Amino acid sequence: MAKNLFINLSMLMSKPTGITIYADSIFPYFTNLNPTLLIAQNNYNFNCYLIPKNLTSEQGTVGHFRRLLWTQFKLPKIYKKLEGSLLFSPVPEAPLYTNCQSVVMVHDLIPLRFPKKNSPLTPYFKNYIPQVLKQARHILCNSQATATDIIDFFGISAKKITPILLAYNSNHFRPLKFKKKIRSKTSLPYFLYLGRHDLHKNLSRLIKAFAGIRNYQNYELWLAGQTDKRYTPKLQQQATELGIRNQIKFLDYVSYNQLPILLNQALALVFPSLWEGFGFPVLEAMGCGTPVITSNSSSLPELAGDAGLLINPYQVSEITDAMEQIINDDGLRSQLKTLSLQQSSQFSWQKTGNSTLEVLKRFL
Repeated sequence: MAKNLFINLSMLMSKPTGITIYADSIFPYFTNLNPTLLIAQNNYNFNCYLIPKNLTSEQGTVGHFRRLLWTQFKLPKIYKKLEGSLLFSPVPEAPLYTNCQSVVMVHDLIPLRFPKKNSPLTPYFKNYIPQVLKQARHILCNSQATATDIIDFFGISAKKITPILLAYNSNHFRPLKFKKKIRSKTSLPYFLYLGRHDLHKNLSRLIKAFAGIRNYQNYELWLAGQTDKRYTPKLQQQATELGIRNQIKFLDYVSYNQLPILLNQALALVFPSLWEGFGFPVLEAMGCGTPVITSNSSSLPELAGDAGLLINPYQVSEITDAMEQIINDDGLRSQLKTLSLQQSSQFSWQKTGNSTLEVLKRFL
C-alpha cells in the first residue's frame, strides 16, 4: 500500500514570519517522499491539494479560528479521501479524535509562560495543544529549551520529542560591502532590535538600558518590527520621558530584502528577549557577521554559543554594559564578527530538513 504523506501548509502567510520561513524552508527536502501539500496556491514541484486562502493570522483572530475549524472538520475528510498515511504539520495543529496520524512541530509555549488576560491564545495553549500533542505519533520542536517546556508544562515523555534546531538563509543573510553607509538622517551609529513589540520581548528594559549608555546622544537604537497599538505607544512614551525620543527609531515592519542591510550596518543586534523558542534574528545577525547581545536563557544560548555577549535580560545594567563593550572595544567587535560567522555556519536548512525527513520516515 502506498504511503501518502500530507504536509499541512494552511498557516503560510504572504509576509514571512518565523513559522512561514520554517515551513517554506524544509518541505523541499521531502521530495523523495512525494508528499501532497495542503496549500492555498499551486507549487508545481509538488502534488498540491488547494485549500482556502483565509486561514492565517493575516486575517486576525478570525483567520486562526477558521483554520482550526478547517483542521477539525475539513482536513479529516481530505485525509480519508486521499488515503493519507501521515500528516506533518509545521505548527502543533491536527484533527482531534479522528484516525488522522500526525507528526507536529512546536515552536514555543510563550503564551503559557507569559499569559495575557483575555487572550484567545490562552485556551488554545491550555486545552487544544495538549490534546494535539497527546494524540500525535511524534513531536518535533526547535530547541532543547522548547523540548523541556513541553515536558514540564504537559508531562509528555522526552522519548516522544525530537528537538531539531532551525536555520537561516545564508545566501541572504551574509556579510555585505557598502560603498557608503546607509544611516538615518543624523548618520549616527545604531544598535538594532529585530522583532515584535510584545511584552516578553523586553523592549522597555532595552530602552532603559540604552538611556544608560555614556554619551548616548552619539548613538541610536533602531527597533525594526511591526508596531503594536497595545505596546508601541507606551514604549514611545517611555523614550520621551527618558529624554531619548530622538535617539529611538521605530521602523515598523521591515521587508525581508532590507533586513541584511540593516543588520550589516548595525553596531550590534540587541535581542534581550525574556524567552524564545528559537530566535531567528540572532542567527540572521550572526550570519551577517554582526555582533550579538542576547539573553542567557531559553533557547538563545543554544543559538549564540560562545559567539555572542550573553546577558541576564532582567538586569538593565548588564544590557547597558554589553552595549558599552561593543562601543568601546574594537578588538571585541572584530572577535565577535569572526565567532558569529563560525557559529552561524553550523546551521543550515539542509541539516534541518534532512533531520526532519528522517523522523517522518519512521512513521510512514
